[in-house]
Amino acid sequence: MKKIVVLGGGISGYGSAILAKKKGFDVFLSDKGKIADRYKAALDQWEVPYEEGQHTEERILAADEVVKSPGIPEKAPMVCKIREAGIPIISEIEFAGRYMDKARAICITGSNGKTTTTSLIYKILRDAGYNVALGGNIGESFAYSVATGSYDWYVLELSSFQLDGMCKFRAHIGVLTNITPDHLDRYDYCFQNYIDSKMRITQNQLSNDYFIYSGDDEVIWQQLPKYDLRMKQLPFAAKNAVASGAGDAFLLDGKFTATVGKSSVEIDTNRMQIPGLHNTYNAMAAALAALAAGVAPEQIQRSIYDFQPVEHRLEPAGEINGVLYINDSKATNVDSTWYALESMKRPVVWIAGGTDKGNDYEPLKKFAREKVHTLVCMGVDNKKLVDNFTGIVPKVLSTGSLEEAMQAARAAARPGDVVLLSPACASFDLFKNYENRGELFKEWVASHAK
Repeated sequence: MKKIVVLGGGISGYGSAILAKKKGFDVFLSDKGKIADRYKAALDQWEVPYEEGQHTEERILAADEVVKSPGIPEKAPMVCKIREAGIPIISEIEFAGRYMDKARAICITGSNGKTTTTSLIYKILRDAGYNVALGGNIGESFAYSVATGSYDWYVLELSSFQLDGMCKFRAHIGVLTNITPDHLDRYDYCFQNYIDSKMRITQNQLSNDYFIYSGDDEVIWQQLPKYDLRMKQLPFAAKNAVASGAGDAFLLDGKFTATVGKSSVEIDTNRMQIPGLHNTYNAMAAALAALAAGVAPEQIQRSIYDFQPVEHRLEPAGEINGVLYINDSKATNVDSTWYALESMKRPVVWIAGGTDKGNDYEPLKKFAREKVHTLVCMGVDNKKLVDNFTGIVPKVLSTGSLEEAMQAARAAARPGDVVLLSPACASFDLFKNYENRGELFKEWVASHAK
């Protein structure tokens, strides 16, 4: 019996272990940290053996194949030992993809916008009555959905780390929203390594598959000539003139038209509930994906107009004394925050900071100069932010906790202003994750709005 070891006991890991168990493998899950109670309960229910707080090398190195969770870096000591032993390492996506049967996958990646785009595509297909599951980086584990359900379509948000462990898996419809520097600490601080990872969304695609990408993203179109792309290409753009025989989407005078083959849909962006140019891009990508999946244009229109903002992404959190508070905690890199600042229509008190991933703040300075009157830095080490924005923003304040940052922002804000939490950094210095940071921000606003 083939031995499968699953490294990591989070949402990706527990799903992979349960799928391996269902498929009859000799499976063992190992997590160096603590496994959440709900995942342990599921593993117990499926009678999957596991360990936490340690890695038993002898048992792990006896594996025929290892399914590695995306949060575990390649340089982790255990991963290095598995590589040295010559044991193949794959991702949950690769593993689960083997058991999809005739189902098709719409896969979305990009430095920014992938959660909104994924959620929107999922909503359109679900509203249209498709038998569809949501997974990957959001929703349920892809592997768990494959193990416990039977679907015709999977809509999967894929991080670069999930793409790295893919070999034979293919996206029937692949979406690449953009490529900007992110996670460079995991890619030897080499942007090209990260680019190569994102471009893996196209691997194994066939001539009847679709590749949807931003025609306004210079990094992407510089990469295209390097690849032998056989699939149908569907670019979307607001600035560049792009066209493809298979279809495309373009923005003109506040409306965009998306076309795939003979099917076409027009969207008035003023009727969308998600503001900003970045969300227009997300909607264009989603419309193209839905058309490629065969959804009727009228249904696409209804679903896009009905779509609400994703939690922690430019999410209105409430109002206090005429000041609007916006939770954009999901903005964990510079490019996400660029789009947030770009979409602001009121004077801004901006809360930023956290774990810096090698950020270059230069792109933010134009909007910061034009729109921000106070920057509240919230982190263990704020020096880089303070140095970059002193002289750009009239008032720069350094704080070391959420409470301190919120009090400083409230004191600086005037009626008609917006307090924008858009950190441009990871959250791990003060919080468990970006969700925890966003929840605490919203709780603070709710308690002070009473």
